[in-house]
Amino acid sequence: MILAYILISVIIVSLVAFVGVLTLFLKQKLLEKILFWLVSFAAGALLGAAFLDLLPEALEHSGGVVLIYALIGVVTFYIIETFMFWYHCHYGHHHHHKHPRVKSFAYLNLVGDGVHNFVDGMIIAAAYLTSTTLGLTTTLAVILHEIPQELGDFGILIYGGFKRGKALFFNFLCAVSAIFGALAVYAFSARIEHLTEFLVPFAAGGFIYIASADLIPELHKETNFKKALMQLLCFILGMAIIYAITFLHPH
Repeated sequence: MILAYILISVIIVSLVAFVGVLTLFLKQKLLEKILFWLVSFAAGALLGAAFLDLLPEALEHSGGVVLIYALIGVVTFYIIETFMFWYHCHYGHHHHHKHPRVKSFAYLNLVGDGVHNFVDGMIIAAAYLTSTTLGLTTTLAVILHEIPQELGDFGILIYGGFKRGKALFFNFLCAVSAIFGALAVYAFSARIEHLTEFLVPFAAGGFIYIASADLIPELHKETNFKKALMQLLCFILGMAIIYAITFLHPH
């Protein structure tokens, strides 16, 4: 039954890769408005999952060493983003014209995205192996941060010269790596002692990094008071929903 939960969750997460198709049907202003609320909500959900669910569960079983594992998670996600997406930051944000190396950058972005999704699959599987509730909240948090990321990745591939259909296909192939990550954890969890005890706080560290380093800085760019207030409400709502799931389905 746990394996079924894991597979269904990572398949849903993988299908998020097709969110890029929204760019074909939605007007740019509407798409930006959706992302405006989603980023706020995702930041709250990620922090909520880390501090209200993942870390308390890990501390209950492993004690103070959990904080070291969480710190390893923060550092690991920093390394992944810094080195695997270096070309993304360099060319994607500072160049607005076609660059001779942009095609290779698009493929490099696919590699980085594949690694990232593989880790997501590992995290989801480890959470379900700890408890069903932890698996559900972790899956929700992953999905919420994957949507804006996948839209961004789709845009990067288009910028790199891919046609829309090809970009969606390759984006989905990278997303499928989450399934292999989940299956790897499920297969080796019984053989590698305390694997889930490491991966759960590691996931919390990753979520804290994504929310703090990537999403919250985006929220700070809003200068309109009313919009900033709405962002705050969405941010709190993200935490509240994670808390509600944990409260209604205790571990």
